[in-house]
Order: sequence, then structure tokens, then C-alpha cells
Amino acid sequence: MTVPHFTLPCIHVGLRNLKTALAATLCALLYFLFLPDRNPAFACIGAIFGMGFDMQSSKLHGGNRLFGTVIGGFISMALYRFYLIFYPQGGHHFLLIPLLFVGVVILIILAQIFWVGAVQPGGVVLCLLLFSIGPDNYISYSLNRMLDTGCGVAMSLLINWLLPREQLEPWVEKVKAKFQR
Repeated sequence: MTVPHFTLPCIHVGLRNLKTALAATLCALLYFLFLPDRNPAFACIGAIFGMGFDMQSSKLHGGNRLFGTVIGGFISMALYRFYLIFYPQGGHHFLLIPLLFVGVVILIILAQIFWVGAVQPGGVVLCLLLFSIGPDNYISYSLNRMLDTGCGVAMSLLINWLLPREQLEPWVEKVKAKFQR
């Protein structure tokens, strides 16, 4: 019997890794310092999803997350408000299932118009709001998700703007050369 040979993947801590960690950490720090009553989780998630290889890819990834959250949030609020007309106490009722169907169709149509990559993050907000958030806080939940995601995406864009790959790569190569001696 032969034992399979396993190789470990090449582990690499690169610029994107460090900038992503920095963006998420700065979001958490700013929330703890200036918004101590707010949970920084969705801002940190926005920062992590918003970081790209360079500024262009950060705009794409961050735009996907931000526009998806905004589009999904507004669709969710409208559909949940409609749902509350029939079930003011909220809860899990069969009506949520066709509302989800309608919401996903509307989400995809709006994403095709405004931002194609918005479907997945918008769908997350739609599902969470319809099935996890109650009638007392569905509006505040949606608006807070939009605000926090915007903060996180803005932090990723700021970090990528302040620390562009083109300026950091020569510095990283110099540091590597000193340690390889």
C-alpha cells in the first residue's frame, strides 16, 4: 500500500493580504474609538470584500459589495413592508417564499441596470432581512448594513489609494533583498 504524497501550498503573505488586514483592522479601531455602541462587523466585512489587487479591482469588488447591499437593502425593505400588511406581527409565513422569488428577480434586473456584480451581496441582504430580521428593526437593519458596508468599502479604497501597489512593490523588494543576504 502506498501512502499518498501531500505537498503544502506555497504560503505567501503579500501586499493584498496586508492591506486587507489593515483596512479591516482600521475599521474596527475607528468603530471602537468613535462609534462604541455600533458593531463593526459589517464594516470589517465590507473592507475585506472591498480590497482588491489594485485600485481598479478594489473599485470592482467594493462596488459589488456596496451596490449589492444598497439594492438588496431597499428591495428587502419594500418587500418586508408589503409582507407586514398581511402579517403585522412578522414571523415565518409561507408568503415570504414568493416574496423571495420576486425579490431575487427584481434584484437581478436592477443589478443588470446598475451594477452586475451586485446580485450575490444583494441576495445575502434580501435573505437575511426576509428570514432573520423582525418587524421592529427591518428598516434600521437595512440602513445600518448599507452604512457599515459603505464605511468598510471606503476604507479599502482609501488604503489602496494611500498604499498603491506600484509604490509599495519596490519597497518590498528592497526589504526582501536585505533579508536574503
